[in-house]
Amino acid sequence: MRPKAGPYAKDVKFLDEVRELLLAERAIYQEQATSLRAEADSLALEREPGDVQFDEESGEGGTVTVDRERNLALSGQATLAVEEIDDALRRIDDKTYGYCERCFQPIPKPRLRALPYARLCVACKSGGLSRR
Repeated sequence: MRPKAGPYAKDVKFLDEVRELLLAERAIYQEQATSLRAEADSLALEREPGDVQFDEESGEGGTVTVDRERNLALSGQATLAVEEIDDALRRIDDKTYGYCERCFQPIPKPRLRALPYARLCVACKSGGLSRR
């Protein structure tokens, strides 16, 4: 059972440091999501509906579709990262930040500095511990 307050709830300096890291990463991922989505939309507009012509010499045809799908997938991944970051920011605000969601042990500070929106400790993430 998870304790009420996170292991670092009283470590204001650490939480401020992590909040800055999260906000910086959030800005990067948000920009990536937006620009990749815009690129995908632009590629969709470049193609006429039903235009499936393939040029054997250039190898183009499906390339635009592949590029668009790749951009949409990457945009989706960046959007998920933003959601994870937003959730970590909520946990900081709720004073529950820093516990592993599987074993309920504190996640070490070095891991949180490296991946500030981590939900699991390294042991649980790598599958070293079974679910409790």
